[in-house]
Amino acid sequence: MKFRRLLLVLLAFVLFAAACGSDDDDSGSGDEAGTDEAAADEGASDEGAADDEAAGGGGGEDVTAAFIYIGPPGDAGWTFAHDQGRQAAEAATGATTLFIENVPEVTEEVVAAGQTFIDQDGANLIVGTSFGFMDGLEQLAADNPDVTFEHISGFKMNDTNFGNTFGRMYEPRYLSGMAAASVSESGNLGYVAAFGIPEVVRGINAFTLGALAVNPEATVEVIWTSTWFDPTIEGNSAQALLEKGIDVLAMHQDTPSVGQAAEEAGARWVAYNSDMSEFAPTAFVTAPVWDWGPRYTEIVSAVADGSYTPEAYWGGMADGIVGLAPLADDVPDDVAAQIDDIQSQIVDGSFHPFTGPINDNQGTEVLAEGVQHTDEELLGMAYLVEGVIGEIPEG
Repeated sequence: MKFRRLLLVLLAFVLFAAACGSDDDDSGSGDEAGTDEAAADEGASDEGAADDEAAGGGGGEDVTAAFIYIGPPGDAGWTFAHDQGRQAAEAATGATTLFIENVPEVTEEVVAAGQTFIDQDGANLIVGTSFGFMDGLEQLAADNPDVTFEHISGFKMNDTNFGNTFGRMYEPRYLSGMAAASVSESGNLGYVAAFGIPEVVRGINAFTLGALAVNPEATVEVIWTSTWFDPTIEGNSAQALLEKGIDVLAMHQDTPSVGQAAEEAGARWVAYNSDMSEFAPTAFVTAPVWDWGPRYTEIVSAVADGSYTPEAYWGGMADGIVGLAPLADDVPDDVAAQIDDIQSQIVDGSFHPFTGPINDNQGTEVLAEGVQHTDEELLGMAYLVEGVIGEIPEG
């Protein structure tokens, strides 16, 4: 199974490279790569669907929901997690779901993909799953007032048919940093990061704060790739960090390439998006993970019964949209117990990862002791905490 999934990832990357250079990308549920991946993961989505049915799903037969993806469902990461959520919502509600993969973060491309779904497939719900899709979805929402639009990870919305959804991934990121520091022999951790936007910066900072809670002398060195999905760049960036003596790598990327580099080097790895342990089982420590199924089921059901109201949804571990994959067996028992305790406190609201005192990595106080960041501050985060080696790239 491991090798089959690896081949799927490599094939998906080839398809991704070809699609980005073409204006006639395949769309809809007839896409063979999407259909094959859905079949491969049928068991997992059926299990999630059963949970959603028990939670009161169904009634979405009049909904045609179209999903616009930044990468291929076979990436094992970000798009894979969304596609699992799509399948779960379809099974739970009876809605028809479609998707198009490998859509670049270009407004015209997003508008074209969404409008095609509306005009040719009768889609009455469009979900865009990447930050750079925001302006295109905003335009589509204005042009199609009878269609519902939901944007993942953005901040724009309107009062009628355009909302946004995201999760407080910084919560399990903090816990994963604790686990990472506990298995590091050197205290030197690395992070392969995508873009210098607040979402990614929050993750780096939360991971570092978690690591410092276990080892106050730990450091986290960051390399920026300016990509979401590029196995070669991700792997090369991981290798550059490993060559500096870093023994645990984390990432904000969409493929398991960082983990595979860590496995080959005898280092350790904190994955992201889904439990990618099968790709680098010896290196794997844990992973902050997404579960989009319940939220997508909720949105489809609201569209079906006419109760959809745009909102800026930002759920956390308490809501189940984000979580932590199982810990590796060699995470020390005392740290594992501490992680369980902090997770319980996050869920009941008594612990917030971004609580002062916190300094930035230039030594300037950002939060005084006992002060917590507001949601507005978190959503606009533009500094790196003390312990991070690196700078946020400009632009």
